[in-house]
Amino acid sequence: MKATLLRIKNFFQSLHFRKYARRFGFFILGLIALLLLTCGGLSIYFNRNKAEIITKINTKINENINGKFHIGDFHYKFLTGFPNFTLALKEVEVKDNQWATHQHTLLKAKEIEVRLNVWSLIQNEINIHKILINDAAIYVYKAPNGYSNANIFKPKKKKAPENKSDTETTIDQIELNGVHFTLNNLLGHKLFDFDVDRLQSKVKHDGDNWQTDVYLNTQIKSLAFNTVHGSFAKQKELKGTFAVAYSAPKERIDVVTKDLKIGTDSFDIIAFFNLAKGNALFGINISTSILWQNASNLLSANISSKLNRFNLKKEIEVNCDIKGDFNAEGDPRIVVQAIAKNNELSIPDGLIKDCHFKGIFTNNFKPTAGYNDANSAIILTKFTGEYENIPLTIPQLSINNLEKPLATGNLSSDFDIERLNQISNDKWIQFTSGHAKANLAFQFDIVDLYITKPRFIGKIDVDDASFHYIPKNVRAVKTNIHLDFTEKALLIKQIAYKHNKNTIFIEGEIDNFLNLYYNAPEKMIVNWKIYCPNIDLKQFLGVLASSQKVKGPAKTSKSPTISNHLRSVIDKCSVVIDIKADKINYNKLVATNTIARIQMLDSKLVIKNGSLQTSGGTITFDSEVVPNGKNYAFSSNAQVNKVEIASFLKSFNNFGIQSFSPNNIKGKLTSTASVNGFINSRGELISNSMRGKLGFKVNQGALVNFEPIVKIGKFAFPFRDVENIIFSDLSGQLNMRGEQIDINNLTISSNVLNIDVNGIYSFGQGTNLALTVPLRNSKNDAKLATQAERDAVRERGIVLHLLAVDDNGKMKIKWGKRDK
Repeated sequence: MKATLLRIKNFFQSLHFRKYARRFGFFILGLIALLLLTCGGLSIYFNRNKAEIITKINTKINENINGKFHIGDFHYKFLTGFPNFTLALKEVEVKDNQWATHQHTLLKAKEIEVRLNVWSLIQNEINIHKILINDAAIYVYKAPNGYSNANIFKPKKKKAPENKSDTETTIDQIELNGVHFTLNNLLGHKLFDFDVDRLQSKVKHDGDNWQTDVYLNTQIKSLAFNTVHGSFAKQKELKGTFAVAYSAPKERIDVVTKDLKIGTDSFDIIAFFNLAKGNALFGINISTSILWQNASNLLSANISSKLNRFNLKKEIEVNCDIKGDFNAEGDPRIVVQAIAKNNELSIPDGLIKDCHFKGIFTNNFKPTAGYNDANSAIILTKFTGEYENIPLTIPQLSINNLEKPLATGNLSSDFDIERLNQISNDKWIQFTSGHAKANLAFQFDIVDLYITKPRFIGKIDVDDASFHYIPKNVRAVKTNIHLDFTEKALLIKQIAYKHNKNTIFIEGEIDNFLNLYYNAPEKMIVNWKIYCPNIDLKQFLGVLASSQKVKGPAKTSKSPTISNHLRSVIDKCSVVIDIKADKINYNKLVATNTIARIQMLDSKLVIKNGSLQTSGGTITFDSEVVPNGKNYAFSSNAQVNKVEIASFLKSFNNFGIQSFSPNNIKGKLTSTASVNGFINSRGELISNSMRGKLGFKVNQGALVNFEPIVKIGKFAFPFRDVENIIFSDLSGQLNMRGEQIDINNLTISSNVLNIDVNGIYSFGQGTNLALTVPLRNSKNDAKLATQAERDAVRERGIVLHLLAVDDNGKMKIKWGKRDK
C-alpha cells in the first residue's frame, strides 16, 4: 500500500506530469476565453441588432395572434443558457382584440425568458429553445356567446406546402414558476383556477406531432366542471409528472400519469382533450385506492355534501370516469365505480359492519335525461354486512334521483333473533331464543339522507322465539311467527304463542299496513283471529298493565330508530281480536265455548259480543277494562241465562259478600247487569268496588240456612222450616254503590213465607232494610193458577213490618217501617 502511494506521489512530481498539466490548464483558459469572446460577441451583436431582433420577435409573434403584444422592457442575459441566446422580456402583456369588452388579459408576466437558437438566429430564423415564464397570470376567457380570448393564437391561414419554409418555429422547453392560471368558461359554466408553483416541460417534435413529460406542482383553487355545483379537489395540492402527447391528424392531446399526488393520495390518470374546431370533447379516467372521506372531499360540493354523511373506515378501490364537452353547459358525464371489502360503513341511520359491496355512481342513469342530480343513481351489487348486529344480503340496491332519492332492491337475512336485542336502545323487548329468516323486496324514500317509510313485499319467518315484552311484563316461549307483506296488507300467519301451560294460535291481517304505519298509526287496525284450546285468563292480564319504566338514560338521535318507531306504533294502533276458546279458566270460573270480539286501543280493552257457557248456563256480555294505577277499572253489561247460582257465585268469590255463602242458595239464575268496578293485578275483584244496576230472577231456587232469614223465622214463625226455603219466586232489582246495595222490590215467594224487601244492605255498616212479612202460611200459594191470584192473597191476614238494621256490625231485627 505504501509502495503504491509512493509511486503516485512520484508521478505527480515528475516533469512529464507537469508538462501535460500545464497544457491542460492552457486549454481550459482558452475555452473560458473563447466563451467570454463568444458571449461578448453575442452581446455586441444584440446591442448592434437589438432593434432588428425585437422587430423579428414582434413580427413572428404577430404573425400568429389576433391581438396586441406589449413588452415593457427587455435585455440580454449574459452567459445564461449558453450557447443559446437568452432574451428576458419584462412586463409582458398579451391581449386579444376584444379586450375592451371583457377586460380579461390573456397573459400578464413580470418576466418571460426566451432562449433562442444562435445558429438559427444567425440565419435570420427564430427558433425558441426554451421559454420561462415567471410571476405571471394567464387568464383564458370564453364568453357566453362562445368567443374566447384564446382565439388570439389561432392561425390566420395555413400555408400551402409549396410555400412552407424549410425551417419552422418550434418551442423545445417550457417552464413556469409562480404562475396563476385561470380558465373561465361562461358558455359551459366551467372554472379552472390553479396556482402553478412550478411547471417543466421538454418537448420532442415529430413533424406536427409532439410529446413531452410535464412536471407540475400546483395548488387547485377551482376545478369546476359546473360552477353551480362547485369545484373538484378544491384547495388541494397537485404534484406529479404527466406524459403528454399531441396528435396533429386527430387534433387531440392525450395525457397519462402514474402516482399523481392530489392532497395526500396517489392517483393514476388517463385523459384526452380534443382541440379541433367545434370539438371540445374531453375524457378523464382516474384510478386509486383511497379513504371514503378523502375521496368525497375531492368531489364537487353538491356530491360531497351528500357523501360526507357516509363513511367507510378502510380504503376502497375507486375508478372515476369523466367525459364531457368544454363547450356544453352543465355537468359532464360522471361514472364512479368502487369496491369495498371487509369494511365498516357508517350511514346516518347507523353502522354496517363487515361490509362488502361493488358500487357504481352515475349522473346519467337514463341516457336521454341529461347529467344532473335528478338523473343520478347509486347502484350497489353483492352487498353484505351486519346492520345493528343483523346480517344482511342485498344482491342489488338502486338509489335513483338524488334530488328526491328513492331506493329499491331485494333483501334477505338469516339469523338468531337474540341479535335483535341490540337494536333497542331502551331495552323494551328482550329475546332469549329463536331463529328468523327474511326475504323481502323493498322500497324506501331517503329524506336528508335518512331512510324513511320503507315498504316491503315478501316474507319473514320466525321459529321458536322466546321473549320478554318488558312494558307489559309479558313472557313467551317457543313462539312461531310468519309474516307475509303484500302491496295491500300485512298477513300474519301461523303464530303459535306458548306461555306457561297455555297455547294460543293466532292469525292476523292489517289492511293498508305500510301507509298507516308511517302516516297514521293511530288509524291502524290489527285484526286478529285467536283460537285457544285452554287458557288461564288471569295470566294474560299483564298485557293491559301500564308500561314499565326502563332504568338508565335513553339514547337520543336525530331521527327515530326503527325500534322506537315500532314501539310507538304498537302503543298507538288499535287491535281487534276475534277470539274462540274451548276452555277458559278465570279464578274458579270455568267457561267453555267462549267467543268474543276484543278491541285493544292504547291500554284499553273492549270486549263486544262476548258469549260463554258456564255453570250449566250461558252468559253474554260487553265489557271494558282500563288500567288504573296498579289495578284495573272495568265496566260490563251482561246477561246471565239459567246459570247454577251456587257455582256461579263461587266462581267470583261470592262478589265479596260475607253475610252468606254460595252454599246458602240453590237455583238457576237469570240476570241482567250493568256494573263497573275494580280488579287487582291478580285478576281478583276488589271488595266493595262494584257499582251499577243488577236485575235478577232465580228459578227452582232454595235458600238453605240463610242467617238473616233464619233469625226472622225463629222470631216470627217458630213452627215453620225457615232453614230450608223453596222459592216459587226470587227476584229483585239491585243498585250497587260499593259497600252498600240499594235493594228495590226484592220479592221472595216460598213455601215458608213471602217476604218483600226494600232498603239498603251494607257489606260493612249501614244496613237498613224494610221487610214486609205476611204471617199467613204461603205453602199452597204456588198451586194458584195465575200471578194475579197469587198477588191477591199475598198480604191477607196479619202482616208484619220489620226493620233489619246495623247494630255495631251485626244485624238487628226490630219492629217498624223504613220510612219511619
